[in-house]
Order: sequence, then structure tokens, then C-alpha cells
Amino acid sequence: MTAVTFRQFGGPDVLHPEEVQVPPLARDHVLIRVGAVSVGRLLDLVARSGNHPYARFSFPHILGAEHAGVVAAIGADVTGHRIGDHVATFPVVTDPNCPVVQAGYGELSPTLQIIGTHRQGAYAQYAAVPARNVFSVPDGLSPSDAVAVALAGAVAMNQLHRAGFVPGQRLVVQGATSALGSTTALLAQHLGAELIVTSRHADKRKRLSALGFANVLDSTSVSLAQDIRDIFTGRGSDIVVDNLGDLALWTKGMDALAPGGAMVTSGAFLGREVTVDLQRLYSQGQRIIGVRTGNLESATRMWAEVHKGFRSVVDRTFPLRSASEAHRYVECSSNVGRVTLTVD
Repeated sequence: MTAVTFRQFGGPDVLHPEEVQVPPLARDHVLIRVGAVSVGRLLDLVARSGNHPYARFSFPHILGAEHAGVVAAIGADVTGHRIGDHVATFPVVTDPNCPVVQAGYGELSPTLQIIGTHRQGAYAQYAAVPARNVFSVPDGLSPSDAVAVALAGAVAMNQLHRAGFVPGQRLVVQGATSALGSTTALLAQHLGAELIVTSRHADKRKRLSALGFANVLDSTSVSLAQDIRDIFTGRGSDIVVDNLGDLALWTKGMDALAPGGAMVTSGAFLGREVTVDLQRLYSQGQRIIGVRTGNLESATRMWAEVHKGFRSVVDRTFPLRSASEAHRYVECSSNVGRVTLTVD
């Protein structure tokens, strides 16, 4: 089969198409003929550069986490899937016998492996994945549209679940133009949140408005916290989602948080260290919640919502052989939503 591999760390130009063996099929796995695969910042760009904090590669390596396509073959022990089914993969693989997984925190399991990071990925015509990580795709949903929710949707669902979200709550999503940010905002809107989204870029704020978000704010504004309270009729936000880690933006988000509210973080793209007013935190009963990624439970809940009509946004697609071009595009932070590679 054709796959895009890399044999050393570096820039986008280290990615090259080559012919490799179709992956072997374990008894509890399915073989997917890949239709589309994601291009993510951490799992792909940072990993390719050699700066991923958790990845340990052997070369040549194939990137590509969440992917969607058609079931091409089924392992001997697999039930519930048929050849020809349209499916998408949740790429976080854990041992179901792990006590942490059984307690509902699979994303924290020491057995966790991510397809494309700890295992060979799906920048390829075929990928073999555990059957328990495969979900059916509704009729009419393209592979790229399925990829847009396959991981980001599960992470977003886990963020909302850990924060205790219920319909009608007030919610802010900072940096809502990333693949995860846009998916979190769209999922919260789908589930009935009273929502504010932010971006530091004027052109991206216009694109957020075009996606149907009514309250789009400039995250660089010195009055952001007050602007949030004004929209929420003088009250703070029940939940603020900040996957960026920028000190100034974090401080504004904390200032906008209501008593009893929760700050949720699943990333530190712009910074790792922020300040917290502990007196305010305990006096107002607020929470700071770290969510590493999604788990199978959040993926299952998310796909139930997809079958009810939830969708995310695909910014742009590239053919598999143009993976290096897609990496350069994402590096420029040009996207609003998910960028995918389509596979012949």
C-alpha cells in the first residue's frame, strides 16, 4: 500500500510517500481502507518535529490519529462490524482490563497508546485498529466530516462531562478556531449552551460568525472579562474552556468565571505556566480541571450526538501525497476547524 512516512525528525519536507506492507490484522482488530485522516498540531506537526513530549518513534514512522473509511477486513474474534461498513476510529487505545479504564478515566491509563503516536498511524491506504475503537458513521457523512469529530469531539465531550455541563449553562470557548476549539464550541451549542467564543484574529472572528455563533469576542481586548459578563447579563461563565495556556488570556478567563464555575484545559500551545488566585478559587468554590484527551465513554456519547445531527467543521482537505503541504498550512495557523488528508 501507499503510505506517507518519515525517517527522521524535521520540517514538513521529511514526509515522503512510499510503498509499505499492509498492516497485519490481529484477531480483535479491523482493517480500515482509509478515506480521510486528520492533520493535527500536537499529534502530527509537533511529533514530526521531534518535540512531542510523550512520543517514542521507531523509523520509518507513519503519522495519523483519527481516521475514517470503510471496513476492509475483520479479525477472527470481531463481532458487530461487517466488511463495507462506513466507520471512524477513536485513536486512543487502552487496555479494557486496566483499573483506571474501568473506573471511567481511560485517558489517564498507563496503558494508553495513541494511533499515529505510539503505534503506526493512518497516513496510509489501510490501517488496522482495535474493533472496540471503531464507530459507525451515519449515512451521508463524508470521511473528512467524520474525522473532524472522531477525536476532537470525544475530547470536547469529555471536557464538558468533567466540568459537569448541563444544557442552558453559560460557557466560553477561548481560541475557538482550532480543530478542538471549534468542535468544543459547536458541541456545546448543539447540547444547548449559552455560548461565547473568542479569537485573537479579526478574520477568524468573521469566520466564527459565519459558522453561526452569535457571540464572538476579541480575546486580546482588555475588557474581555467584562464583555463576557455583559453578554451573560452581569453573571460570569459557568464553564470556560481554555486549551491555549496564554497567561493574559487565562487571567481574563478566570476573571470571567462565575462562583462555582470550572476552568477546563486540554492544551498549552501558547504557554505552560499561569497564575491562580487561590483565595478567590476557594472563596468562590471554583475548579480548574485538566482533561488530557477523550476516552471510549466520551467517544460513545459523542457519536450518539453525531447520529442526532451534531457536526463539526472541516477547513480544508489535501490529498495524501500532499501531506507536507498540509503540515505547512497548519503550521501557519490558517485553519478554522479540522484539516484532513484524503486517501485514494
